[in-house]
Amino acid sequence: MWLTRQIKNNLARMAIPRLTLWLIGGQLLMFALHYSDPRVVDALVLIPSAVLAGQWWRLLTFLFIPMSLHPLWLLLDIYVFWLIGTALENTWGAPRYNLFLLIGYVATAAAAFIVPYGVAGNGFLYGSTFLAFAFIYPDFLFYLFFVLPVRVKYLAWVTWGIYILLFMKGAWMTRVLILAAVLNFLLFFRREIWQRIRHGHHHMARKAAAAAAQPITHRCTLCGITDRSHPQTEFRYCTRCTGALCYCLNHINAHQHR
Repeated sequence: MWLTRQIKNNLARMAIPRLTLWLIGGQLLMFALHYSDPRVVDALVLIPSAVLAGQWWRLLTFLFIPMSLHPLWLLLDIYVFWLIGTALENTWGAPRYNLFLLIGYVATAAAAFIVPYGVAGNGFLYGSTFLAFAFIYPDFLFYLFFVLPVRVKYLAWVTWGIYILLFMKGAWMTRVLILAAVLNFLLFFRREIWQRIRHGHHHMARKAAAAAAQPITHRCTLCGITDRSHPQTEFRYCTRCTGALCYCLNHINAHQHR
């Protein structure tokens, strides 16, 4: 308990307020350097073998590599990251938000060394902030192309689908970076995910129990389906049959009168 309190106090003291703006500022600087000399970015991306050769600064500078070098896409990426990062910091507080990015950074940098001669990017690291935002605010509306409203949870499902596809068919560096990003997400949301799974299981169990307890009112004389097994089916009673027998709509006109 004391150790936990000390860790929280240390995180609060060392936390960087408005960290998203600092990261965006670094990306804009890298963007400007790229247009002055494209070779600059090549010297700052995370290449584990280069780090082992003494270029240690790559462990830090890769965080500031823009997610896109096209001016229009860069502005869009920066806007979305600012929106997501600011919302997470306001929800969690600066210490917890800093910790989320720190864990993702350490996991990404460590995972990159599994493939030492590859090039590691920061896309999946920043992608984990989008997944976190979508998990907390699933009904938030994004406007695709500034026109089409889409709930962020659907965009998150698409992102998870892309991650699964890339993990199955991508290069090894891509796979380890995806694992690092997913690990970051799961560490922060493991309790909420477990609670949602349990809640969903209990909800389905209650629904099944309620359906089983519902009395059967109609049963087709020919095929045997009931209003419990097929709640959307309509049933009719034939007044020309002895006992006014019940039939589903598929058999009401096909049966022989008894």
